[in-house]
Amino acid sequence: MRRVGHAGTLDPDATGLLVLCLGEATRLLEYLATDGKVYEGEITFGTVTDTDDASGTVMAQSDASGLDESQILASAKRLVGTYAQRVPRYSAVHVDGKRAYELARQGVIEDSDLPSREVTVARLDVLFVDLGDVVKARFRVWCSTGTYVRSLCRDWGELTGVGAHMSQLRRVKSGAFDVKDAVDLDAFLESHSPRQYVRPIEDAVVHLPILRLDGNSLKRLCQGQTIDVDPRTAGLTPFRAEPYQVLDADGKLYAIAELSDHGPVSAVRPKKVLRNFDSTSGDE
Repeated sequence: MRRVGHAGTLDPDATGLLVLCLGEATRLLEYLATDGKVYEGEITFGTVTDTDDASGTVMAQSDASGLDESQILASAKRLVGTYAQRVPRYSAVHVDGKRAYELARQGVIEDSDLPSREVTVARLDVLFVDLGDVVKARFRVWCSTGTYVRSLCRDWGELTGVGAHMSQLRRVKSGAFDVKDAVDLDAFLESHSPRQYVRPIEDAVVHLPILRLDGNSLKRLCQGQTIDVDPRTAGLTPFRAEPYQVLDADGKLYAIAELSDHGPVSAVRPKKVLRNFDSTSGDE
């Protein structure tokens, strides 16, 4: 398989789910990459590192023994919603034409030089608080793509006044994909039939609205033509201004298409054709 892509990398210290696309499915990465993610992790209060996680160099330490559970919960609630998140120093984001981590290693970048990105934290649950010698908390977070969870932990620590870093992280969900349905990497590499773990291409866009076509309409669309459909007979109620997955009567994915707004007819324009109408291939 020559073409392989991923729907979002994991930090070196992180574990969990990594969604890979093979062959024709790599053309659908733009739809997978925009899906939200769910992570479970651990935050350690009182210690700030230059990478915002446990692998970095300690930059500052504070006494976190005065923190109580109510303070940790209250500061977590303040992070829920949409806000401008400063990217970590050690990230692949470009700053003045160079990767931020390159500038950080050279010691020539300040926090004020780092860009901020709008992210959305839909939910942040504190699962357990350990008020021992080292104050830690386990959490689960539902967030938009592009969110740095280690930056979230950094910001969380700043809200408590003692600083913090991310000490553990595991991705448990990416869009419609759940880690419990994934295959362990070692099991995949050691398998004599790794193809058994490859899922159909249709699973990549299960979150997109469906347009079913057949016969001449499907053939013309797969040839790159724009076609007209009756919204009522095509089941396009209500209309959604986003890409549609185009399926045949058997549920096989042929294309991604864009639609015009509702009128007597809707114009369907192919955006990505994944199969010819008469194709019997099973690209995944």
